[in-house]
Amino acid sequence: MRRLDIDRAKGLAIMLVVFGHIVARQDPAHVAWYPPLRRGIYGFHMPFFFYLSGMVASLASHVRVPPRAWAGLLKSRARRLLLPFAVMGLLIIAGKLAAARFMYVDNPPHSVLAGMIDLVWNPGRSPAYSLWYLAVLFVLGITTPVAVWLARNRLWLVLLGFVALEWATPPWHLYLADICRYGLFYVIGIGAGAAGARWTDWIDRWHRPLMAVFATGFVLVARFGHAWPFDLRLLALGIISMPAVHSLVRRPWLSSDRILVTMGRYSLMIYLFNTIFIGFTKGVLLHLTSWNGDHFLLFLVAMMTTGMIGPIVLKRTVLRAIPPLDRMTG
Repeated sequence: MRRLDIDRAKGLAIMLVVFGHIVARQDPAHVAWYPPLRRGIYGFHMPFFFYLSGMVASLASHVRVPPRAWAGLLKSRARRLLLPFAVMGLLIIAGKLAAARFMYVDNPPHSVLAGMIDLVWNPGRSPAYSLWYLAVLFVLGITTPVAVWLARNRLWLVLLGFVALEWATPPWHLYLADICRYGLFYVIGIGAGAAGARWTDWIDRWHRPLMAVFATGFVLVARFGHAWPFDLRLLALGIISMPAVHSLVRRPWLSSDRILVTMGRYSLMIYLFNTIFIGFTKGVLLHLTSWNGDHFLLFLVAMMTTGMIGPIVLKRTVLRAIPPLDRMTG
């Protein structure tokens, strides 16, 4: 049975992800309000997404699986996550090489082969780094069941292990740094899913103070966060966002919001294709005007609209007619 509060939460989270993809490299000039807002959003939106992913994994019984089921889990997670990661990585890399001949393109690859190598081995240079969440989620999805089994179902031991990884300094190769950075939030989501009604009752009861703390933290990170280490503000604001933002989408006034539910149900499709639509929209608009100063608001609205709506239209009009692509995109 689908949880509408999780669909709404995923809808809100994917909107924030698209917002974060609007500016890939160079900030627009003379737009003083955008960098602090993005800094605040980047302080929690991906931790919140991993929390939701961990909760879904727990509710779907993908965590406490016996060793005999690990091979099947590996196969299903690879089909669900690694396949779209590879296919979309190749599509983005090839698309950037082609589009760079006609318009401005952020971070174009030198070649298809170099782009694919960077996609896997050097994520920091990847032309399709926006897909990193799929690679990290795949690793977490297949390693946490092993960790839970080794810990004899004592989730708190697994949690302590990921707390320790928060302070590790692994290389960026193979997304190791992102795995260590975001694994804790995934495991907290697993715990929240396992707690069931005890967790949701608690966040509902403490909604107002949780939101007050979160709002205060958001303002502080947006205003002063540039002076703090990224991992520190990610950890602090990310942890408080999980109960606070989840409680927000459970409010009665949002219970009939079909927009967030729709966005949530198409979240994988939006995640996979939003940067393509954003990049195309930006390239077209840059042929007409710059995106600095007051022009940036036009770019923001246009890129958010195409980044959110474009993938849904593509799914409904094209991909549903092609069963393999329909299954791959959720």
